[in-house]
Amino acid sequence: MPVFPIEAPIMAETNVIPIALPRVSAGFPSPAGDDLEDEIDPIAWVVRHPASTFWWRVEGDCLWDVGIRDGDIIAVDRAGKRRVGRAVLAVVEGAVTAKILRKHDGKYFLAPANSQEAFPDIELTEDSEIWGVIAGVVRRYDLA
Repeated sequence: MPVFPIEAPIMAETNVIPIALPRVSAGFPSPAGDDLEDEIDPIAWVVRHPASTFWWRVEGDCLWDVGIRDGDIIAVDRAGKRRVGRAVLAVVEGAVTAKILRKHDGKYFLAPANSQEAFPDIELTEDSEIWGVIAGVVRRYDLA
């Protein structure tokens, strides 16, 4: 089994913040409200299994079409259900990669999700391991 640079889950402090109502419209503008819906801990909202969730920084844009970008931080849940169509973190030939799990003709593949660039599918072998399921993504925008 490959050795990973992370020996224990890297968890942030609990930060509970309010959620404003109504939901913000990403289409047509809607009237703003001053009410608060609830409170949320953003880390707990992403992390379903704290003891089996690890944080990884993404390099590359092969998951662009599913909203995961170069430099993002992903929460990878080792206890998550590995299903076709899910974004996963896998170990292939000793290298770690994040892709979409696909099945074709009885074989499993790791497939990119970027319609703008040509990334090859990777066929999974007996030596490959689906290390975990991507449970969420954190991105910070440049405000300067």
